[in-house]
Formats: sequence, structure tokens, C-alpha cells
Amino acid sequence: MTAIHQTRFWTGPRLFAFATGSLVTALFIGANAHLIAVAFSSEPDCALHPLAEGTAALRAAKPSC
Repeated sequence: MTAIHQTRFWTGPRLFAFATGSLVTALFIGANAHLIAVAFSSEPDCALHPLAEGTAALRAAKPSC
């Protein structure tokens, strides 16, 4: 009988592509987690805004100070 030669699944280029894709995915998730953590931890208590009505186009709806 003849033996069937099976090729290896994890060849060098395939292993490199899988490792690179995993690293890029981990960096993307980590960067987004860091962005969310910084956004929640750096919430300012008070934002300064002009007192006159017509001086600023964008104002806080309910200023806290």
C-alpha cells in the first residue's frame, strides 16, 4: 500500500500570518480599552463657558459651575 503524505497545517507563512493577525487584534482591543478607561477617568468637574448668550455657538446644556 502507498502511504498518503499529509502536509503540515502550521507552515511558516501561515503561522506568521496567524501570529500577526492575533497581535494586531490584541493591540486594537487594548487601545480601545485604554481609550474608554481614559475617557471615564478624566471627566472634568467644571467646564468654563462664557456668561453672555451670544458669544459662543456651542455651550453646555447644564453647566455644573
